[in-house]
Amino acid sequence: MVDQTQAGTAGDSDYDAVGGGPAVASVVDLFYTRVLADPQLSGYFTNSDLVRLKRHQVQLVSQVMGGPVTYEGQELADAHKGRGITGGDFGKVVVHLVSALEAHEVPDDIIGRVVKALGATQDDIVTAN
Repeated sequence: MVDQTQAGTAGDSDYDAVGGGPAVASVVDLFYTRVLADPQLSGYFTNSDLVRLKRHQVQLVSQVMGGPVTYEGQELADAHKGRGITGGDFGKVVVHLVSALEAHEVPDDIIGRVVKALGATQDDIVTAN
């Protein structure tokens, strides 16, 4: 499970600072638009339930940002097991998420905390060289 991250001001979370649930959902929608358009990554999502994936991604990003949402999906290692995800694939996913966050004008310090939290999950997700 990914730890919640708090912004440094008076208990306000990064989640609240970016606009809460609607903003995170919008970021996730843009993120998946970009990932699905990427020929290196799109094959991982063939026959996937995108509604469920988006819901879990919103939960995960919300939790990482210190929101009042708990990720309820599978453990990340179990969800990605056997998919053959490489470090390069993982890096491209992070690039697309950063791009979606930047497009929503999320401050750099918050993006940095999200990237740090995601980096901590890399060993659970990357299963191939």
